[in-house]
Amino acid sequence: MSNKLMILPAKNYQSVRLIKIPDDYEEHELFRHVTGIISAVEEDNANYTWDDLSAVLEDHGFEIVDFLLGPALD
Repeated sequence: MSNKLMILPAKNYQSVRLIKIPDDYEEHELFRHVTGIISAVEEDNANYTWDDLSAVLEDHGFEIVDFLLGPALD
């Protein structure tokens, strides 16, 4: 069972997302792979929503994780 998580940062703090990484992905290829997934969704639909993106991520084995955003550390 994977315990690896990836934060998908955003300028708007309400758009920050957390995903659980499938066991079959190597850490060194994750950033490029997730970037490719996001790019493909953007190319297919310039007006995509989080629901569109999360569905494709889930199709690739990623799990969307609910979380509570804490205070800023700046």
